[in-house]
Amino acid sequence: MDNQTNLKKLSQKVTDILRNYNSLKEENQLMRNELITLKAENEVKNTQIQNLRDETLMKDLEIEEIVEQIESMLG
Repeated sequence: MDNQTNLKKLSQKVTDILRNYNSLKEENQLMRNELITLKAENEVKNTQIQNLRDETLMKDLEIEEIVEQIESMLG
């Protein structure tokens, strides 16, 4: 009778471990998916940042040209 009790306890522990494993496996997959999404969003943001830097550089060049034109007009 003691063996059956131990077997039931062991069986319950194995069931608990499997349940926990499956739960963690699912959570891991969700986190992987979230990571993929965040990496894609990060890439979009990096592209936007680079575009803004490029635009800023072009605006700076335009400002320099305007300042040079004004300086040449003022003599």
